[in-house]
Amino acid sequence: MTDVPLSTDQLRLSYGRSIIIPGLDLQVPGGRITSVIGPNGSGKSTLLRALARLLPVESGQIQLYGQALHALPSREVARRLAILPQGPTAPEGLTVEELVWFGRHPHQGPFSVRRPEDREAVQWALDQTGMRVFAARPLEALSGGQRLRAWIAMSLAQQTDILLLDEPTTYLDLSHQLEVLHLAQRLNREQGKTVVMVLHDLNQAVRYSDEIIAMKSGEVYAQGEAGEVLTQALLRDVFGLKAHLLQDPDTGRPHVIPYALTR
Repeated sequence: MTDVPLSTDQLRLSYGRSIIIPGLDLQVPGGRITSVIGPNGSGKSTLLRALARLLPVESGQIQLYGQALHALPSREVARRLAILPQGPTAPEGLTVEELVWFGRHPHQGPFSVRRPEDREAVQWALDQTGMRVFAARPLEALSGGQRLRAWIAMSLAQQTDILLLDEPTTYLDLSHQLEVLHLAQRLNREQGKTVVMVLHDLNQAVRYSDEIIAMKSGEVYAQGEAGEVLTQALLRDVFGLKAHLLQDPDTGRPHVIPYALTR
């Protein structure tokens, strides 16, 4: 089994006649937090959906631990890879615990018999996200940040090595954004999970990631260590920004202060 959990080879993705990703070669490092950044329309979320097999591949290939992703049984994929998509929805009245139980479906046998190990996984996921106290509460009765943590708990209940988060901080206030980012960091540091996030906030991406992938027009413009990828040239070429790059006093990494557009 390869150390690279996810990789692509000449991956081509389209929506109808619109080519979003023309031919992407990419390797996602294992055991790290990787953030995918780029302007709107650069292919970030499209890539993440394809990595989770939520989007058909037009040509090329995605590999999960060296095996062709689309050739693997769905249950096997769901045991190794979990995704939190943008704006997930659930039926009205569904409680937090009921939602989290859906994460156990890939592991359950015939007739979805609930085994002791399934119950332990559900309680562990609720504890990891701080949602045990809300277990009996309907999702619609929660705040935005609490609902997001409930969905993350469902993903954790799958007990996968890989967690994909598509814009997990969107529409959250700053404190809830930090809750989600700290949770992702803890899952990586303590559980060894490979985390791949699509983020819009460049400073959060640099601060909470080990690796950055910067995309432009469906291609990788740059990939590397979080403290090294962000440069004046990248900000100009990818985002059309002029910015000051200061040093974060806590991490020593770049902190972006944009002040003008280049176009």
